[in-house]
Amino acid sequence: MQLKDLKIIVTGGAQGMGAHFAQRIHEAGGQVAVGDVNEERLAELPQGIHRRKLDVSNEQDVTDFVQWAHGAMGGLNGLINNAGILRDALLVKKDRTTGQVKKLSTADWNAVIGVNLTGATLMVREVVTKMVETDQRPGVIVNMSSIARHGNRGQSNYVSAKAALAANTVTWSREFAPFAIRVGSVAPGMIETPMTQGMNQKARDALVASIPVGRIGLPEDIWVAVKFIIECEYFNGRTIDVDGGLNF
Repeated sequence: MQLKDLKIIVTGGAQGMGAHFAQRIHEAGGQVAVGDVNEERLAELPQGIHRRKLDVSNEQDVTDFVQWAHGAMGGLNGLINNAGILRDALLVKKDRTTGQVKKLSTADWNAVIGVNLTGATLMVREVVTKMVETDQRPGVIVNMSSIARHGNRGQSNYVSAKAALAANTVTWSREFAPFAIRVGSVAPGMIETPMTQGMNQKARDALVASIPVGRIGLPEDIWVAVKFIIECEYFNGRTIDVDGGLNF
């Protein structure tokens, strides 16, 4: 697949890595339809990039968005499944001072699973449905997993979603093979995005100091891996770790 031939959806594309991916594809001559809940940042994307509000955790929103994107671009042959949120907390925590026991709330669990896993799965389902209905061949899906999929303290919800995405990259690559649709995944480490910029500064500094390459990752570092998955027609059903050698 060539970037210039893409008619691709990027979720969570109003800022951060998603916006970077969308701009790179647009610069290469491909068509991009960006969905995000942040309408203000969507409006800041370059002219020529299709954009519309999208809540991936809402099934009807997903169905309507895929239908709209197909019409806006005159076809659909790809998806970068990038939308994600954080609601970090220990599953069970005891306050050292008061002795009070706190739990990860069901609301925070459901919010992360709803966007990062259910939403991502709904996007794959609807995009592939559209490709199959229109006999689009070839097609490509790129899931955004995470280094956290191996397990990380304080991220039970996020870990569960990202581990499932990596596993289902294998599942979906096998299920969609008859339709000539490849599925790959990228697992970023710590990347400079609005999400990581909101971290506690002391914790952020300590984490960056533990990265063997000596710096935080940039969206361009992840784009190199995404571009490889899109263009390499022999890549399928695998996850690429792009983390600077970091281990949690």
